[in-house]
Amino acid sequence: MALSYILILTSVLTSVNALVPGVYTGGPWETAHATFYGGKDASGTMGGACGYGNLYSQGYGVNTAALSTALFNNGLSCGACFELKCVDDPKWCHPGSPSIFITATNFCPPNFEQPGDNGGWCNPPRAHFDLSMPMFLKIAEYRAGIVPVSYRRVPCRKQGGIRFTINGFRYYNLVLITNVAGAGDITQAWVKGSKTDWMSLKRNWGQNWQSDEVLIGQSLSFKVTTSDGRTSISENIVPSNWQFGQTFSGNNF
Repeated sequence: MALSYILILTSVLTSVNALVPGVYTGGPWETAHATFYGGKDASGTMGGACGYGNLYSQGYGVNTAALSTALFNNGLSCGACFELKCVDDPKWCHPGSPSIFITATNFCPPNFEQPGDNGGWCNPPRAHFDLSMPMFLKIAEYRAGIVPVSYRRVPCRKQGGIRFTINGFRYYNLVLITNVAGAGDITQAWVKGSKTDWMSLKRNWGQNWQSDEVLIGQSLSFKVTTSDGRTSISENIVPSNWQFGQTFSGNNF
């Protein structure tokens, strides 16, 4: 009787844990190809279409990739995290098919002058990852150039809170949102001043979100929603004497 009770209790706790809100579980394995860019130190990967700037100082390091059109989703995939393995190419894949974990930080543009299977690797509708060179070398040999991979979405694991960097000027606020855990990719964002209600931010490009309201002199709160529908609220994380160019840390997923 006692054993049955323990088994039932364990089953209930496991079910409850699986349903805890705020836990992103990732996605299924799919197939794609991978190449590399940016040099041995990945310095050529800095900047990029997600707007993250210096990937070292932002905490992304070399664990990054540029996504093809099919994966980039017009920039909404910026910040999403993936697990990749080199597969089905024993000549070039490293033995044991080790995994790498990367964050989407850039866009790999199509090259319509080349066919998709010979140079136009990022052409639609191909799913393709242009990895930083250090990450590519963790799964395959340099001379391979391009390899088949299996990939899946995974939860982003970040140190510290979501970071909000406020740029712009009085009537134009551009908020860069970085270091997002969980699903990683922000799909909606809001700001609330100490003198306002919640106001929607409009995505300008990458993960830069825009407000045309005058927010100077107000303490600020931020709210963000990721692609899995979960929301994180960071109340009053910005003091009223904030300045453009400053970064503030909020709650993470």
